[in-house]
Formats: sequence, structure tokens, C-alpha cells
Amino acid sequence: MNEKLLYIETFGCQMNVNDSERIVTMLADIGYRSTTAPSNADMILLNTCSVRGGAEEKVYRRLANLKVFKKSNKHLIVGVGGCVAQQEGDELLRKLPWLDLVFGTHNLHLLPDMVIAAEHGERRCETSFIDIDQRLDLFPSVKGATRISSFVTVMQGCDNFCSYCIVPYVRGREISRRSTEILEEIRQLADRGVQEVVLLGQNVNSYGLKTQGEPSFAELVRQVAGIDGIQRIRFTTSHPKDMSDELIACFRDVPKLCSQVQLPAQSGSNAVLNRMNRGYTREQYLEKICALKSVRPGIVITGDMIVGFPGESEDDFKQTLSLMEEVRYADLFYFAYSPRPGTKAAELAEEISREEKQQRLERLQDLQRRITMETYSAYLGSVQRVLVEGEGKRPGQVSGKVENGRTVNFPGERTLVGRLVVVRIVKVFQNSLLGEPV
Repeated sequence: MNEKLLYIETFGCQMNVNDSERIVTMLADIGYRSTTAPSNADMILLNTCSVRGGAEEKVYRRLANLKVFKKSNKHLIVGVGGCVAQQEGDELLRKLPWLDLVFGTHNLHLLPDMVIAAEHGERRCETSFIDIDQRLDLFPSVKGATRISSFVTVMQGCDNFCSYCIVPYVRGREISRRSTEILEEIRQLADRGVQEVVLLGQNVNSYGLKTQGEPSFAELVRQVAGIDGIQRIRFTTSHPKDMSDELIACFRDVPKLCSQVQLPAQSGSNAVLNRMNRGYTREQYLEKICALKSVRPGIVITGDMIVGFPGESEDDFKQTLSLMEEVRYADLFYFAYSPRPGTKAAELAEEISREEKQQRLERLQDLQRRITMETYSAYLGSVQRVLVEGEGKRPGQVSGKVENGRTVNFPGERTLVGRLVVVRIVKVFQNSLLGEPV
């Protein structure tokens, strides 16, 4: 079998990162090896995101640029997967005649056959939803080079239908993967040297709720913690309304569960939360935060915020800022609202100008930068355990994460990769920490 080169570019969330890793595993079976140079590739795939308007526009710009590669190499295969592919479907093939294949979020398992067809000049689009309990079993486990930390998909889809969100329409309804499959994959990862697993899903908190005989997510976390070789457990993403007391108790009882949780609030205003169809109030959200901080002192909270949602008043926005002050997010993903076609919020009148959205976003950014620096400045001089994952930013450095997920760079040899190293934090930056070995 002649070896061919695959270049894959990933947009969006960790789910897409995990899907891209699975794509590499599948296409290796038909002779493709990854490359970091698109100019040398025999196939270029974009694994896309449509959660925000800007991300979707970026994908279309990137596809337009790929036309140049196609002109210089008529045998080049160009494909699009992920959420934009699911949303646009055949329309992508119609708009872009140089595009060869389009595969949706439920159709990764069809990709090898689609690629073989494309090699023979056939253009194909596959975006059908597979709403069966076994659909996640169709996607292979990630193989290849051993890493220290690995994503593990536990469920896919979302049933919440937040009014602004496209995810239920492009990822489908919630389906949980069988726990026996998850645990066996993690055992195999541990045997290959993986020490940290990140459990993935659009709403991991609802894992198992619709499947008779499967454990709850909290029970699954406890089972993962019992696997030899796994030192750390993380998960993302959580919906606040489904953050159960049982799961909160895991932060008290399961030492391997890291002291960090991503819990998106999206707004600090009850009026806006109601229009967003989030299913909780500000007060209920703060109760969850208080409970988490009570059972795990020092836990790091990260989250998401949307500014400029339809109808958001200046007072609503100030309530978001006050929530940030109260929670003290260590890090925050923040976005100016952009309507997504087909969602309920897209039907709401846009009353806030682009300029006002941008001003609010900048005010939020300034506040979060201050809180982030204040949060991590408290680590200055402290001693932390770092799980070393690879080389650092500068020559002679290695890099890894402390338990709360913050990246630390410190002097060391590459032989430290895979080890837990005790370091003292000597400098704090906006996005990382600098340490020295103790």
C-alpha cells in the first residue's frame, strides 16, 4: 500500500479534537499518514465548528484558500467534516466545486469508504443522523503515539436546546456510550502510559440518565478512578442544571478527580438566562458553586459567558460582571452573541448594536484579565505537582499542568515527560505559570 499524506485542520471544541484523532486512526488503515504541511498533502480535511458565526466564517475563508492547493494538485482530495458539514450538507458541494467530500458528525465511520470513492473521482456527502444506542461504538479508539493525557468520549449530543445553541441540531440528541466500552478504552490507554483522561461530552452530567442499566456520571467517574495507572481525571463540559449532588460529592471523595471544573453560566441575569432557556437561575447556579467550593477548597472554576444576547440591558450586563466577581473564575471563554440559523434566539429582534456588543465584551475581558491574574498570583511561591506533558515554550524547558489545569513551564529535560514533578511557582503570566524544580 502506497503511503499518502493527510493534513487535518481542527476548529472548535475538544470533541472535534477527539474526532480528528479518530479520523487519523481510521485513515491510517487505508494508507494515510499525518503531515503538518498542507502543501505536501494528498488529502486535506477540515473538521469544523458552527457554534459561533465567526468560526463558521473562518471555515469558509479557509475553504476558499484551499482552492489554490487544488489547482496546483488535481489529485488532491479536499473534505469537510464536523458541525458546518452537518449544517450545510450538499450545499457545500454545490457552492464549492473543488470540494470532494462532506461528512457529518455521525458519519466518521463512513470516511474510509468516502475517501476511496474520492480517489476514483466520486464526490459524496453523508450527513444522516444515527439515533441508535450503539452509534458511538462505530468510532474507533485512538491509536498511535502514547501521550500523557487523552480525551475519552463518554456521550454525544444534547437535549437542552438552549435558545442560542446549534449543537442539538448538528450533534443530535443525547446518547451515552456503554460504560463497559469506556472503561475498557481507558484501561488500554493506561496500559500505554496515559496517566490523565479527560471525559468528553456536550453535557457529561447527563451521562447514563437515558440508558437503563448504565451508571450515572458520578458513578462512572468513581469507576474510572479505580483503574490502575490513571492518576488524574477531568471532564468537560458540564451543564449547571445537571450538576448533581452526587457528582459534587465526587470532588470530596475522589482524590484523582482534579480540582477544576468548567461550569458555563452564560449570563448573570435571570431575565437573560430565562430567554436563553438555560433551566436555572443565578441563585441556583451560585448554590452549585458554593457547594463545589465547600467540598473541595481551592477548586478552580472556569466558564463561558455570552454578551449582547437579544434584550440584554445594561443592568443585565452588570449582573454578569457581578457574577464573575462573586464566582472568581480562573479562566473564562467569552463571546459576543451571534445568531445561529435555526435556533430560537435567531427569531428574537437584535436590539444591541455591534459596537455596543464589542464595548461590553471589552469591559468583560478587562475584568476577567484582572481576576485571572489575581487568582493565579496567589500561587506565587507555592509548591505544586506538575504532570509533565512535553517540551516547554523555551529551549531547556518542559511543560505540564498542575492539578487545576494551569500550564506550568519550568527548566528540565525531556526525560521528565510522563512524570509528576514538584515545582515552586516563581512567576505568574496571564496564560501560564513559570516554575522551578524543588
